[in-house]
Amino acid sequence: MSSKEEMDIVYTIVDEAPELASGSFLPIIKAFSAIGHIKVGSQDISLAGRILSAFPEYLTDTQCQSDDLNKLSEVVKQSSANVIKLPNISASIPQLKAAIDELQQQGFAVPDYPDAPNSETEKNVRSKYDSIKGSAVNPVLREGNSDRRAAKAVKEYAKANPHSMGVWEKTSKTHVSSMSGNDFYANERSIIVSPTQVGAAQIVFMNIEGETTTLKDQVTLSEGAVVDATFLSVKALKEFFKNEIDDAKQENILFSLHLKATMMKVSDPILFGHAVTSFISPIFDKYSEKFQQLGINPNAGLGDVLSRLATEPEVLNEIHEILMVRPDLYMVDSDKGITNLHVPSDVIIDASMPAVIRAGGKGWDSDGKERDVKCVIPDNCYAPVYDETINYFRETGALDPSSSGAVANVGLMAQKAEEYGSHPTTFEMPSAGTITMVAANGGVLHEHRVETGDIWRSSITQKAAIEDWIKLALSRQRATSSHAVFWLDRARAHDAQLLAYVEPVLKKEKLTDRFHILAPREATRVTLETIRKGRDSIAITGNVLRDYLTDLFPILELGTSAKMLSIVKLMNGGGLFETGAGGSAPKHVQQLLSENHLRWDSLGEFCALGESLMFYAETSGNQYAKILGQAAEVATQKILDNNRSPSRKVGEADNRESHYYFAMYWAEALAQQLDNEGIAVRFKEVFDQLSKNEDAIIAEFRGAQGVPVDIGGYYHPDTNKVSSVMRPSSTLNEIISGIQTT
Repeated sequence: MSSKEEMDIVYTIVDEAPELASGSFLPIIKAFSAIGHIKVGSQDISLAGRILSAFPEYLTDTQCQSDDLNKLSEVVKQSSANVIKLPNISASIPQLKAAIDELQQQGFAVPDYPDAPNSETEKNVRSKYDSIKGSAVNPVLREGNSDRRAAKAVKEYAKANPHSMGVWEKTSKTHVSSMSGNDFYANERSIIVSPTQVGAAQIVFMNIEGETTTLKDQVTLSEGAVVDATFLSVKALKEFFKNEIDDAKQENILFSLHLKATMMKVSDPILFGHAVTSFISPIFDKYSEKFQQLGINPNAGLGDVLSRLATEPEVLNEIHEILMVRPDLYMVDSDKGITNLHVPSDVIIDASMPAVIRAGGKGWDSDGKERDVKCVIPDNCYAPVYDETINYFRETGALDPSSSGAVANVGLMAQKAEEYGSHPTTFEMPSAGTITMVAANGGVLHEHRVETGDIWRSSITQKAAIEDWIKLALSRQRATSSHAVFWLDRARAHDAQLLAYVEPVLKKEKLTDRFHILAPREATRVTLETIRKGRDSIAITGNVLRDYLTDLFPILELGTSAKMLSIVKLMNGGGLFETGAGGSAPKHVQQLLSENHLRWDSLGEFCALGESLMFYAETSGNQYAKILGQAAEVATQKILDNNRSPSRKVGEADNRESHYYFAMYWAEALAQQLDNEGIAVRFKEVFDQLSKNEDAIIAEFRGAQGVPVDIGGYYHPDTNKVSSVMRPSSTLNEIISGIQTT
């Protein structure tokens, strides 16, 4: 692997379908870029790569892997940073365990994940694994705020070729259910750190007997940072789940839970586990001792519970009997019997809720039939967004993608901002007592009385990140003149502190008339009304809403969020170019393995590549990069204009074929440009070769399909096998290889 000194552009190694696609696309990128003296290298931030780099002491010298994520954490702080980041796995515990098992089978002696660590060694192993799961990558790399939008070409194509939308009926029973209080929203407290509070804070728990435990020390607080603390009552949560299960049964609609156990890797698996327990509560009550002996953890999902009870037919039968009298569950896979409660990582709110909404408020039951859905989102911080969206479409009917405007997003996410940075400071309470956040000067920052099992968390949003976010919002509105909304709730403690930064800037810049400040529910309706009229809007949001909205609106507008352009303007001057979402990537991999057809759409990669090259031209003065970047944008447009995106069906165009056409269009644009004659001449030859061999190349691609393939692993595939599968056209391979050798 190349060192950073040898890389002008870093193209990340990730997981699942996006990484398989890289096996085909990256050789093309490297070949074309080499002509412009641009070195494109890779850094491994995959789940398997992160696991291997964490345990060198368990591996042989040849098996050891460098900590590329840590290397990149330094790269993104440099003004020269230029990183193309593909979607990576934000691992749940089941995914993490599956990856560990696969690596062990491949001969890597990494330790098991200790569910209940006893020794210091096991505690250390558990700590390392816990740092890998969930959103281990994104907060580290995102040293800047997000500018995410659909490229103009993508939006225009979607309007000309609108995707299908389900019909919304005014009688639909589909709705969102959330807690009426005692959740993270209701219990949140927030402060702006004063000069006297700067330094290393502590989080201390004192039980009702007066015994104290330091849960976390050395929580660094800087002046001006917004520091939150909140908790969710588990007693209230259990009562909430009980009532919603009963209501779903009474209304005869599907019960579905919508969380994000991947990103919120401490809190949401616990919430998920309580939902599982509540759904079959008599079983957990009756067999609590047996379940403990079997190592059953409801946080891993109903699927894990059933698997561990495989040798207990009596218990399984009792579970089946309870499920028969419970409401029907929303199905992830009706054919395989996988429910919404089976695996915490299978249902991710920012993908699962838009899917229900796009389908006209429908979900699938166990018979594969569409039904109305109770969408259970316990916490009220963001549930109103989905609740209002459903209410709006039930009133007005589905959105028309052929005429709708676009919603871009300016998201506050730099320096581990807000809840997604809260994992090290999230705790499940061991008993009743008081939890206190204490400043370096001894003053109390936050204090909550809690009960056993309550989930408490704290998060920090840095002043510099907030100021950069506001600056970016003003810049994007100025550049586009779009309708712009700060999605901030004056009644929420955290948002009130952000407004203390936002409003003075708007007043100083005399821009108060250009920006709305609305709570998420109101912002949702206004934005939907805006885009229904064909106008564009900018949603200026915090970190979690950035994540949720950049799936919700693109899925409504484009049918997918994978085609979004995400530019992270790093605070020290560099650029991070993200390539979309990977929510359906597992199904894509499954199809490749069974049919040698990869339906992953690399349009996000195409868009990111063009932006990355143009940015490199700006920062380095490399005019070749500008020419390459402009030509890449032309190629992206031609992919859309000529409908060269992958089909879902085997025997038709797939991801590899789209890469070939991108290469041909890229070469054609380079041949036709007038800024550099040498490049034009060279790529005229390449274009001629690619175009005249079109039939042969397509025949090689199509001929490879329809049979199972072996890539050597799911989480840690064999690079040679991946290359063989993803580059089945010897004709194309020879042409691409010839570019670099000339």
